[in-house]
Parts: sequence; structure tokens; C-alpha cells
Amino acid sequence: MLKKIWLTCRRSCGRGIYLLLSVIVAAGICVISPEPTQAFSLPELIFRGIQVIQLSNLSDRQEVTVGRQINQQLTRQEVKIYGDRAATVYINRIGQRLAGESDRPNIPYTFQVIDNDDINAFATMGGFVYVNKGLMAAADNEAQLASVIAHEIGHISARHSIKQMRQMAIASGVASAAGLDGSRAVQIGVELALRRPHSRQAEYEADQLGLQTMGRSGYAQSGMVDFMKKLLSQPSVPSILSTHPATSDRIAAISQAVDPDLASGEGLNDRDYQLEMRRLLRS
Repeated sequence: MLKKIWLTCRRSCGRGIYLLLSVIVAAGICVISPEPTQAFSLPELIFRGIQVIQLSNLSDRQEVTVGRQINQQLTRQEVKIYGDRAATVYINRIGQRLAGESDRPNIPYTFQVIDNDDINAFATMGGFVYVNKGLMAAADNEAQLASVIAHEIGHISARHSIKQMRQMAIASGVASAAGLDGSRAVQIGVELALRRPHSRQAEYEADQLGLQTMGRSGYAQSGMVDFMKKLLSQPSVPSILSTHPATSDRIAAISQAVDPDLASGEGLNDRDYQLEMRRLLRS
């Protein structure tokens, strides 16, 4: 609603009203800030108010820039990239195939393998997808692995991380997080990638987008259902389920959405996949 009012006033009421609304938004941010003793100049408050609203309207180029900064901090301080080039080539081949059939094929995608034996994967804004070695080893076949990558691409397609960042910035009163080059934006992005689960609605949406992407890419859609069922049967809860809630309900929704004509497809050869994983994950 605020966005609609903003755009309407901007078109019809001129720069005066635009400035007034900026002050109002910025003042609201100041009120909810957890640091009430911190003072800001009026121009800075206006800038902060405008930037929070603009965060939900980042261009693709701006999103990729922010994502690249988040990736730099993640790979330097938070995660260890698996150094086997063949594994990177393999995961990139699957990822690029899926990305090209996704709802956002026109941004650059980067797929990286994390040297971690936990069963997990995650994504950040701007096309950056991370897959743990442990998840690659846990999958029975390439279709199951592709289902996870397609799901993470679904989050990128729906711009879920951007929406989360905007909500987190407003809720915490840290409006400067909207700045594309601000260190706070990067910190929030890292926090969201590693420790903040997506909402139930976002998970459902990423599942559906990922399932459609799998079908268009030629991968068997049944791989997504099969892998999630396998995760539920693990002796202990895998990391990926701790950050991707409501698994049983999601399995039911995915099973209902699978196209019978696309349930079978490429990537279901368990033996070939296991041989490939032994080669790639030997270290």
C-alpha cells in the first residue's frame, strides 16, 4: 500500500510531496530504531527513508553487485570452498542448465561447492548458489541433486532474499542496510544466508518454481519428492531441514504438483551418479 501511495504521489503531486513522504518514512524509521540516542541530520534521514523503499526495487545489476559482496564475505570468513575443480565444473553444469530454464535466466549465476559434510544448500541474492559436499553425497542420483539446486534458484527467481533483507532492515531500524555499498547490507545478507530460514510461503514458492524449472530442463520431477522423503528418513535431522521447515507438508504439495508426463526424465541413473560422486568427493 505504501508503495502505491508513494508512486501515485510521485507522479501527481510533484517533488514537494515526494520530499514530505521521505521525511515521514525516515521519521518512522527513527522512532522504531533500537538506538534512540543516535541523532541524524534531516538530509540523512530523508536519504535513509528513500533507500529503504528502493531496496525492494533493486535492478538486476544492483542485486548482482550486492550478492557479489555477500559472496566475498561468505567465502572469506564463513564457509570453505571445496577446491576440486572437477566438482565445481560438475555442479556448475547442472546449475547453469537449470538457471537457463528458470524464471530469471538473464542474470549471471555462480554455483559453488562447500567443503562441508552436512547435508545443506543455500542461496544469496544475485544468482549465488552454494551446495555442500554432504548434500551431493547424500543424493541418490543427479535428479535429486538438481532438485535442490532448482529449489535454491527458485528463491533467487522470487527475490526472496531481497524481501527478507528489507523486512529485517525495517524491523531492526537499521535503514542504512538499504545502501548498496553499505557494510550493514552485506552483514544482513550473510546472516540471512546462513542462519535465517525462509518463510513457509517462500519455501512453497521455491518448491513450485524449482519443480517447473526441473521439468523444463528435462530432469525427472520425481527427484524432488524422492530426495525430500530420503531426508526425512535420516537418523538425525539434516541441516537443510532445520532451515527449510514444514517438510511433510511440502512433500505433499510437491507430489500433487508433479506433472505425470515429467515425473520420469533425465538424472535417475543411481549407479552412474554414485560412481561420479566417488570420483569428485574422494578427498
